[in-house]
Amino acid sequence: MKFKIFKFKRVTSTNDVAIDLIKKKKGINGFIYAESQNKGRGTHGKKWISDIGNLFVSIFFPLKKNYPKSNEFYLINSAIVSSVIKEFCINKKISFKRPNDILLNGKKVCGILQEVITLNKKKFLIVGVGINVISSPNITNKYKATNILLETKKRVNNKELIFILYARYSKFFYNLSSLSFLDTKDITAMIDGGSLD
Repeated sequence: MKFKIFKFKRVTSTNDVAIDLIKKKKGINGFIYAESQNKGRGTHGKKWISDIGNLFVSIFFPLKKNYPKSNEFYLINSAIVSSVIKEFCINKKISFKRPNDILLNGKKVCGILQEVITLNKKKFLIVGVGINVISSPNITNKYKATNILLETKKRVNNKELIFILYARYSKFFYNLSSLSFLDTKDITAMIDGGSLD
């Protein structure tokens, strides 16, 4: 699958842009990224802190009959995004807390927000991905937040991160026909060894 790329300087949230693009029929399969967002959101209406320098991406596509169900994409998206983070965090522990948080060394480094909208009887899945690349908020829940720079002492080039994320999603859909059932080993092998603990 080829995704049409949309780049923005500033948005409310990349998921909001995806919804707008779907409604305006600007693209069936889209990959959106922005330098900043001022109304980023997480699950259950929670606010996602969107500091400049971190990564804000949304991927959207129609849910076809031969695709996994929308709730099964929670595992798939976690596997894909985990595999990308692992590229920049070698020898670090990467795991995920269901349904949508990715942890780096036991601390939250990424959140994934899935949304489904229906237009003309066709369902679209929107996958919002926020990765703490150079900064992370102070949060008080069970899992503390962290960022890639803090954990690795290396500054990541966001363009390289975006390129790999785009490539992994493209590869997943290209190989989707060979996926007979949803198994973590199958999924991670298909996207080059993403880590799920």
